[in-house]
Formats: sequence, structure tokens, C-alpha cells
Amino acid sequence: MNCRFTDLRHKEVISACDGTRIGFIDDVIVDTKCATVVSIVIFGRPGLCGLIGKCQDYIIPWEKIELIGEDTVIISCQTPKPVKKPKKPHFGAKF
Repeated sequence: MNCRFTDLRHKEVISACDGTRIGFIDDVIVDTKCATVVSIVIFGRPGLCGLIGKCQDYIIPWEKIELIGEDTVIISCQTPKPVKKPKKPHFGAKF
């Protein structure tokens, strides 16, 4: 089965271990040297109407995907732990 990134986006990700709804696929990470998909990314939910920031992102390795269905993606692991994004240094950090 062939699948484009646009087809993969916005599919709901569900854990097969405990049935937890993790979120929707927003992005993928690609290894450009091997031309393979390494993992899928689910962006964290915005906090307090998007004013205070957002929760951390989920990064799920491609090997953990068991099934890609019409509307959902089933993963074999438990709900993954969110991954913190490294903060970008702001303008005043160098001075």
C-alpha cells in the first residue's frame, strides 16, 4: 500500500495496549540519508486558548506502528511520553 503524507496527516493515533487516543498526526521525521520515515509527530495541545503555550509533542518511532487504517493509526506501545522541544535562544541571550 502506498500512502502520501497528505493522506497520513490528520489520522488519529490510538495505542493498542490501552486504547488511549493520543492525537492526530501532524508531521513526520525523515532520515534524508536513507530516504526513510523515522517517526511520526503529534503536536502538543495548546494551553489555555493558546495564550500560555502548548503541551509537549509526542514523537512515535515508525517501528511502533502496527496498522494504518482508513481513519486511524494503531501503535503497539503504550502512550508515549511527551518530548520537550529545545528552547530557541532569544535575541538578548548572546549579550
